[in-house]
Amino acid sequence: MSSEVYFSNFRSRSQKENKISKIKRLFDRAEFGKFLEKDDLTAIKLHFGEKGNDAYLKPVLVSAVVEKTLNYHAKPFLTDTNTLYYGSRHNSVDHLQTAIKNGFAYAVTGAPVVIADGIQGDNWIRVEVGLKHFQKVKIAGDIENSDSMLVLSHFKGHGMSGFGGAIKNLAMGCASAPGKIEQHRCAQPLITDNCNVCGTCLASCPLSIISLVDGKAVIDLDACVACNNCLSICPESAIGLDFNSLTEFMERMVEYAYGAVKSKKGKVGYINFLMDITPDCDCEAFSDAPIVPDIGILASTDPVALDSASYDLVNQQVGLENSLLEHQHHRGSDKFRGVWEGVNGRVLLEYAEEVGLGFQEYELINL
Repeated sequence: MSSEVYFSNFRSRSQKENKISKIKRLFDRAEFGKFLEKDDLTAIKLHFGEKGNDAYLKPVLVSAVVEKTLNYHAKPFLTDTNTLYYGSRHNSVDHLQTAIKNGFAYAVTGAPVVIADGIQGDNWIRVEVGLKHFQKVKIAGDIENSDSMLVLSHFKGHGMSGFGGAIKNLAMGCASAPGKIEQHRCAQPLITDNCNVCGTCLASCPLSIISLVDGKAVIDLDACVACNNCLSICPESAIGLDFNSLTEFMERMVEYAYGAVKSKKGKVGYINFLMDITPDCDCEAFSDAPIVPDIGILASTDPVALDSASYDLVNQQVGLENSLLEHQHHRGSDKFRGVWEGVNGRVLLEYAEEVGLGFQEYELINL
């Protein structure tokens, strides 16, 4: 079985063909208006971008989705959840300040910003899923309590899941802090023999659970929440991940994604933006050079088909020089494996289909 995915490229020679017009046309063709009802509290789930990152979705593009939602007399709000790592979005006060600084003000987008899991990530609701890794998942309260949802995702690479798209936006993005810990629990950082006991990681750990023992840094894994602050801070690259654990990590993400939309009963639409396709998540406080050219915008009511189509379109491109993509530049090669060699993002898609989140097979309809 396959699902319809609508696609529009970025070519434009008139006002009728600009990105705003394309988003509105995709919204209509994907028939998001069929599930939007009058007075629906509609969560528009997106990523506001970490402080220092500039690859996140532009607020002016988000405003087009807000405008279409208002046309159906729904009540949209822009939303995300606080982060597990200690950056500029770890609590709602910092998160709101970051969102506003990055341009997500009501005057720009036409919708208020609501951080869905509360000031310190303690506003969440248990949702029963009954799957392999979780019987119940912990979804942010204001997302779970919304009537409908539109999921806007900047499609890009990710060091733990290969790529980040609609499924990851649902999984990690709709989870409370305890839910994020549950997903990360199987993929904690490991200190290798390259450790030279410089002590840099000790200062980077927000929970102060790294110590020096017998000439080596040691992490108290029982207390570790896998925020992974220590991974990027080590000057010797002596802290890494057990890539064998990443299959389970991706399966846990899928089960959370399933829980994030379970109560919506089909009242969810998805848009992926294939632009500024960087190697890393927008949670990084920087944006590396894109690995392929900008491609276009896709919309569907099936997040698995949408991510599958997005993945394939990226792989059809010729990789860009002077990027982190060190090999697999040719058309048809797996660009995300070219950046994150040990991570197979297809696992995410396969398990998502297995649990019933959607279908990998799709019909791509060009507008």
